[in-house]
Amino acid sequence: TYKAQSNSLFSPALSSRWRCCVVISESAHAQYEVIMNVFQDAVCTLNTLQTNASALEQVKRERGHPQLQLQAMRGFLQRAGLKVSASQGSTCAFTEQILRNYGFRTGFYSSPHLVQVRERIRINGQPIGKELFTKYFWQVYCRLEETKDAHGGSMPAYFRFLTILAFHIFLQEKVDLAVFEVGIGGAYDCTNIIRRPWVCGISSLGIDHTSILGDTIEKIAWQKGGIFKPGVPAFTVKQSDGPKMVLQERAEEIGCSLSVCPDLEEYQSEDSLRLGLAGHHQRSNASLALQLSHTWLQRHFLTGLFVPQIPPAPAFQPSPAMIKGLAETEWPGRNQTLKHGPVTYFLDGAHTTRSMQACVHWFNEIAPQHERNAGGPVVRVLLFNATGERDCGAMLKLLVPCLFDFAVFCPNITEAIATCNADQQNFNVSVENMLTRCLDNQQSWRVLNGQEEKPEAELLIGGGLPLVAERHRDTLVFPCILSALQWISQGRDSVLSDPNKCVIPVKPSINAKAALLREAVNIHVLITGSLHLVGGALKHLDPALNS
Repeated sequence: TYKAQSNSLFSPALSSRWRCCVVISESAHAQYEVIMNVFQDAVCTLNTLQTNASALEQVKRERGHPQLQLQAMRGFLQRAGLKVSASQGSTCAFTEQILRNYGFRTGFYSSPHLVQVRERIRINGQPIGKELFTKYFWQVYCRLEETKDAHGGSMPAYFRFLTILAFHIFLQEKVDLAVFEVGIGGAYDCTNIIRRPWVCGISSLGIDHTSILGDTIEKIAWQKGGIFKPGVPAFTVKQSDGPKMVLQERAEEIGCSLSVCPDLEEYQSEDSLRLGLAGHHQRSNASLALQLSHTWLQRHFLTGLFVPQIPPAPAFQPSPAMIKGLAETEWPGRNQTLKHGPVTYFLDGAHTTRSMQACVHWFNEIAPQHERNAGGPVVRVLLFNATGERDCGAMLKLLVPCLFDFAVFCPNITEAIATCNADQQNFNVSVENMLTRCLDNQQSWRVLNGQEEKPEAELLIGGGLPLVAERHRDTLVFPCILSALQWISQGRDSVLSDPNKCVIPVKPSINAKAALLREAVNIHVLITGSLHLVGGALKHLDPALNS
């Protein structure tokens, strides 16, 4: 039970209503309810720091002085009482897993989260617990809240706050090392305030966030190279000539060595290296992770013996811990397969044309393997959404050759009900804009498949979010992820048939379109276009992620 000293879990600056909640509890259940209430209040408070649409426009206008953002970040860290003197996506996951296999206590910061915000901050590979998240959240938030009046009322935005929180947690939890995935770009990203990291890495570059990073791969490379630090070894994978030259120039300008990682096949191993993550593109990420972890181990144990200027990264013989780390790496929502009886879900958070090419390559390799074992007709379904300024048409064009029987579109709303999990809430875009984007994507799909240009839409659900379906059987737009998954699975997925889940009624005419889904031996669903879409789907498909 909580006793008086349990107040040490929370900052004394918390509102009185929460301090009153932390008292001696009658039972473990009541204690759990207290933790959950305060945790949910923390997440809801965190959501108030999300940048709204008008503020986002202001941020874009202020991009002419991006260095001010790093100055602001240093100011927030100082106000939070932090001093920090301490890589990308699946590469970070490989790196963290390898070094954890050596017995080090690891911290891992990444974005975005799929189901719960706690996933962004991990200790030894596991999301920070709800109790610790709540404790450290209020410690940081209250320090910033108490000092905001002296700083023009400023509070850090959502991602910046979480970055500060990650630094605080890793320092308080005394990790041996922390792996940080850069948010957007590099040069002016709020993670880029560490003056002397042990090692830096840049994975394969693609076109993304063009309004912020620039509209060419060379401009994006310049931003990415901003994470380089004087005298700190840097690694990258094989890049095309343009960005490769920019990265080399950035390394020379900043004063660090830059090495290109060898192909994974060049590493000396008795057997071919097995990866825990599917997809051919993960091989370059794995090679980069080997170089990052190998360099950290060298510098950690041989400090003072490191020579800054090194030749191109050589292949070496991976240790058993490295081999084990590559094989055991898990990164939900990236080239992930979930089989629920007759329904198989292929989930990948690809959201750029480059990553979508890799997703299509992976799907075209793995889906036929499952279809050969089906023993009957298989229906292919695409569930797609994309956000921001991304080129949806280009991504959809890459997906057309996959020959889907149905293309389903929905916004990144987990459920069309008021009790939607706070972890999944996004206040940066309106529901109307999200649904309009879905209709635009549906129209693009029709054009790409040679169908009519302007079909009529029918609103099927009154008194709330609309369920929009077109007269063609092959394309539909749903108001939320749950309603889309329920229609696709047609009651054949026991996880989605949970009586506790709300079932959104659909008109008989729309259910009639699903005859093919009901008659097929198997249903194969590719969910892609957005990590937020994949995360919302996993919230329903993998209940363990909600615990």
